[in-house]
Amino acid sequence: MADSESRAPIREGSLEAPTRHAIEWKSAEYYDQTALFEELERVFDICHGCRRCVSLCQSFPTLFDLVDESSTMEVDGVAKEDYWKVVDQCYLCDLCYMTKCPYVPPHPWNVDFPHLMLRAKAVKFKTKGASFRDRFLTSTDLTGKLAGIPVVTETVNAVNRFKPARQVMEKVIGIHVDAALPAFASKPLARRFKDQASANAALTPTPGATTTGKVLLFGTCYGHNQMPELGEDLAAIFRHNGLPVTLAEDSRCCGMPKLELGDLESVEKLKQHNLPALAAYVDQGYDIVAPVPSCVLMFKQELRLMFPDDADVQKVAARIYDPFEYLIARHKDGLLKTDFKRSLGKVAYHPPCHLRVQNIGLKTREVLQLIPGTEVVAIERCAGHDGTYGVKRETHPFAMKIGTPVFNRVREIDPAHYASDCPIACKHIEHGVGGGKPSEHPLQLLRLAYGI
Repeated sequence: MADSESRAPIREGSLEAPTRHAIEWKSAEYYDQTALFEELERVFDICHGCRRCVSLCQSFPTLFDLVDESSTMEVDGVAKEDYWKVVDQCYLCDLCYMTKCPYVPPHPWNVDFPHLMLRAKAVKFKTKGASFRDRFLTSTDLTGKLAGIPVVTETVNAVNRFKPARQVMEKVIGIHVDAALPAFASKPLARRFKDQASANAALTPTPGATTTGKVLLFGTCYGHNQMPELGEDLAAIFRHNGLPVTLAEDSRCCGMPKLELGDLESVEKLKQHNLPALAAYVDQGYDIVAPVPSCVLMFKQELRLMFPDDADVQKVAARIYDPFEYLIARHKDGLLKTDFKRSLGKVAYHPPCHLRVQNIGLKTREVLQLIPGTEVVAIERCAGHDGTYGVKRETHPFAMKIGTPVFNRVREIDPAHYASDCPIACKHIEHGVGGGKPSEHPLQLLRLAYGI
């Protein structure tokens, strides 16, 4: 029986649900460049024979161009050093794994392109380091602290709006002159949550089938420093629905920017700071909600795969939610208010990659469609920004190219509102759509509909 199975033909594609292997990032083999290049060649050869992912991002066109322009027109004709060109274009959106690739595990070919790119980024970071720009852009806690000083906030925002200064920034540190840079808030999230005890005082947690009704807000770097109104909108909506909301104190970056850089040791340091406190909140009966999908995904998936034996990591992964995932869970238990005061009309809605790969469905659309007189049109394409990828001099043009189908679709829909759960994608789409009409976050739209 075993011998006949060993001779069985490999299936073209897989019908089983995809699985993810633990990331063996602490093993010596993980950083063995010879072993890495062997695996890159194996997977690149499979990708070359398939080519289903050509429209997702710039990694695959880069790979296929290298193959097609080689002397053999096969992967063996591509110089190993050129493999880095493919790696540099991957921003770990995970869409190839989740929506396109037929060879992900448990298929015997065991293709996990994003995590192979992560390994390559980790090897590159360990052997070659990273530029000042890339280290700075991914040090979100540091940039938030620096820009959070009032006079610095005003100066940074003014410089980011001043074209000559932006031209200097492009030449000196490699931030593209035309990239949309988020403004820093003069009053960060923590200062807006000073009265949270009194705001929660009249609320009694009502548990549902899968939720405790007591919410801890993980504010996120972006939510703390650039868009604190995200946390304010979330708290207003949740409290309107009888849910007390407490802001997590002294939280740091979730680690996603450092993960995308390949700086896995920094990811571990951030995990060591955040997880004990978050796990303690879970032990006290809190559910955790974060308004940025990348942060939720980091706790739900990447940290769980990097630290499979860490009990705190597993505990937090099981109790962290996207805001609209949480609201739909409450709705299923009859605990969500639908006393909407205002319709939204037609909404063009972009579900970001790091939300789609959580495999929870389009919960934001489900909630917004509860609002009378509201039509939600989903645009399920990558917007192309990915935090740092969209602002770098060498990759901003690709980010705009990747996002073009999204920009065009928004214009075609001509909605009353257009929104994305990712606040960074919101600004990128706004930049690409043009015309002066601002993007909005779904939390902002829901609060508008409630009239609170």
